Amino acid sequence: MSALGRVAVLLLTYLLLCPLNAAAFERGEVEKFAMLPKGFGNPEGITVDSHGNVYVTTFAVTAATGTPGQLFVFSRQGHLQRRVPIIGSSNLLLGLDFLPHSEHLLVIDFGNKQVLKVNPWTGESWVFATLPTAPVDLRSGAGLNALTFDNDRNVYISDSFQGIIWKTGPDGGTSVAWVTDPLLTTTGVPGFGANGLGFNKAFSTLFVANTGNDTVVQIPVIGGNPGAPSVLTNSINGADGLIIDKDDNLWVAANQADEIVVIDKTGKAIAKLGDFDGIDKHGAPIGLLFPASLVRFGEWIYITNLSLDLRITGMPGPQTVDSQWAAQVNSYTISRIRARIPRLSGLCDDHGHRRSERCD
Repeated sequence: MSALGRVAVLLLTYLLLCPLNAAAFERGEVEKFAMLPKGFGNPEGITVDSHGNVYVTTFAVTAATGTPGQLFVFSRQGHLQRRVPIIGSSNLLLGLDFLPHSEHLLVIDFGNKQVLKVNPWTGESWVFATLPTAPVDLRSGAGLNALTFDNDRNVYISDSFQGIIWKTGPDGGTSVAWVTDPLLTTTGVPGFGANGLGFNKAFSTLFVANTGNDTVVQIPVIGGNPGAPSVLTNSINGADGLIIDKDDNLWVAANQADEIVVIDKTGKAIAKLGDFDGIDKHGAPIGLLFPASLVRFGEWIYITNLSLDLRITGMPGPQTVDSQWAAQVNSYTISRIRARIPRLSGLCDDHGHRRSERCD
């Protein structure tokens, strides 16, 4: 072999070992945690109780008018413990969580534009929070979506259509518009603005995912009052549910990229977890398909696969990349993935050797 040939072979070997000489995300393994019973679909909201039981609500677009919303409770092993129709609710339920230091389960009734307090055993419900009717009735155009709490147990509710974060006290009542801003609205697809939200560890910043704009918005908090919102980061495709870990990293469900994007507090992506791998023979998604909400308990992140074909919702806009896949789904799943941030891999040192580390 000529000297030139040997150089070519060495170069090819180097490129095979380190294809781009750049970082690559280790996406982890997505496990199927649980399935909804046949005949029920579109799991959206998710939370856990202190024992690790998982609570899921459904955004059942195709359910018959007058059908109550559904709450499903799964054990830590993914076994269905009970199905609870929520009395007096619409069929369109979104975010839910337990009011801190209580057993009160709060559920957003998107269809009826209110927040309910729900008995998670019987399905009995009471109106917990409403929107003001005077001087202007702000209920008509509302799109209540997700909720979170501050250190004083006040409740914050995102309004996807009006670009408002609503606030009410731990006893509920009529909400007040805590902040209103164009950065919380959207003209994009999917047509939801302010969505998942959560506070950092110091409760000094509220972060809000804007689904249609593919952004995460940050709102500084001073003495309980909001400052001017600004965009922390862009280009999370369909930024939906959002949770924050002890290091103030944000875990965001990218519902049109079928992945979980983890960003640090500066807005830099430090992990991309999960992926979509088709539909199995039972009509269930493999991996993530339109991941909507996520919650952490112990070593696991639990994720609802909304698997919604947006073409059937009547919302304006063309199909999305997931629409035709979602149309094939007839078995709806909740997934889980390890709550760890893998080190970046695929980097090569000066000698062409592979190493695994996160590069800053």
